[in-house]
Amino acid sequence: MPAIRHNAFWSIDAVNRLKQPLLANQNLILIGPMGSGKSTIGKRLAARLGKQFFDCDQQLEQHLNVDIGTIFDIEGEQGFRQREHDMLTTLCAMSNVVIATGGGCVLREDNRRLLQSAGLVIYLRITLERQLHRLSRDKTRPLLQAPDRWQRLQKMATEREPLYAAIADMEVDSGDCSVAKMAARVHRLLQQQQAGSAVAPVVQHD
Repeated sequence: MPAIRHNAFWSIDAVNRLKQPLLANQNLILIGPMGSGKSTIGKRLAARLGKQFFDCDQQLEQHLNVDIGTIFDIEGEQGFRQREHDMLTTLCAMSNVVIATGGGCVLREDNRRLLQSAGLVIYLRITLERQLHRLSRDKTRPLLQAPDRWQRLQKMATEREPLYAAIADMEVDSGDCSVAKMAARVHRLLQQQQAGSAVAPVVQHD
């Protein structure tokens, strides 16, 4: 039975993990489509929680000393996905960090298992309209360079949204307020759920 959508909701596993001292040494992993704010919100959230922040794509670029577009040009999407997996494996082995993932990392089943086992997975949702607005001037994302961006984003959403939802411990609507307010909202929800006072319903993903 599909879960009813709310501004934020939790999985049973997430509630159990949050019974520990407030996120001590626990990883927070942000997933969601491009433009949902994973990197910007992740940085703010990490600062609020006293954790290190890592952006998977940025770490990959620094490690290889080339940008993501160049990796796609030379090795194709399959080559990029393998390098992305290797970097995720490295980042997920750390503790007490906030990790912003690439939008397509959930396409691989081994990545989904990895993220679920490595920390609390937070899915930042965003509407296609707001996503298109945010990415209207973007020229850096290889998969977005298409004549009809709306159609491309819609196709990716159809393919990826069920995968995000399947591994998410927490889902939050992104895009309706500032980055600072979004980070504060996620932080507050984490605190409320741990204290047992969250207004968001507890649900279990099928």
